[in-house]
Amino acid sequence: MPTTNPPLVCWNCHERAQGTHFCQSCGKLQQFHANEDYFALFGMPRKLWIEMSALEQKFLQLSWKLHPDNFVNATETERELSLKRSSELNDAYRVLRDPVARVEYLLGLENMRKEGEHKQQAPPELLEEVFELNESLDELREAKSSGGDLAGLKPRLESAEINFGERLREVDGELQAVARDWDAAVDANADEAARRKLMTRMNELLNRRSYIRNLVTNVAKELGEI
Repeated sequence: MPTTNPPLVCWNCHERAQGTHFCQSCGKLQQFHANEDYFALFGMPRKLWIEMSALEQKFLQLSWKLHPDNFVNATETERELSLKRSSELNDAYRVLRDPVARVEYLLGLENMRKEGEHKQQAPPELLEEVFELNESLDELREAKSSGGDLAGLKPRLESAEINFGERLREVDGELQAVARDWDAAVDANADEAARRKLMTRMNELLNRRSYIRNLVTNVAKELGEI
């Protein structure tokens, strides 16, 4: 289960700061909390379904409140904090508005993201298709170097691009389903074992997605050079 952040003490009045961004006692913009994350920055739980209109509205509100123009006559500390906070807010918004980046970020927070562990291995159910694609790519590169017929290889690569694009959408669908299961587990206050099982599955899907996405990118690049 996520640990509770220790109390944050205001740098200006030294009272306990209850707010995420501003001290409720003196109103000063606060420093970064050691355990603050992007979800907390927007006042959200660590859940994977986010209402985009609400996220955008909160982003616009915070962008205005934290903008450096509002601190031109403030202390140097507040001006520096405004710049850092604004930058962090932009980073957080960019991550949370993207469903895949949001999953990756959550797993990183939970120390469950093992990017690259299986990413370079073809998923077992795709081995035959990947083998055929690699053969086509080898033939294409050989034809390029020898001045052979490239047009004859184009339909095979276009078919592969469509096929792996569909596979990518399938993985995205699976990832969304597990993300919904994660949110349900959070709402139900599920135990650590259940949560870790869901995170392990999400990590596997992210690695599979990364592998297939790289295939699609490579095929598109080769087709663009024909």
